[in-house]
Amino acid sequence: MSRLVVRQTLLLVGVVVVTGVLLSLVFRSAGDATAIWASAIVAIVVQLAAFAFAGSVGKANLMARMGAGALLRFLALIAYALLVAFAIKLPLTAALVSLAVFFFVSTLIEPLLLKS
Repeated sequence: MSRLVVRQTLLLVGVVVVTGVLLSLVFRSAGDATAIWASAIVAIVVQLAAFAFAGSVGKANLMARMGAGALLRFLALIAYALLVAFAIKLPLTAALVSLAVFFFVSTLIEPLLLKS
């Protein structure tokens, strides 16, 4: 594994864990913690896939790389919403809000990671 991938992964996991702890302070109902941490895992997997996909698009156009990642996150959010609502039966509000927040926060650090 390259140093860049390790750095991206560690930074992403750190940001998601801190954000998950803060979200756990807000969402306290039964099942909310499970929904938040399930969303954290989904966010980490999707964001790492977005990093890998953006890296394969090419290094020339940063906006195209970020746009491809945004599209991947949007499609993942829709798929996750359908899974949570109909199959997994987690608390919908906590699951979707936490996933959206994880994606938003990880998007804030994405330019720093994609530049390198």
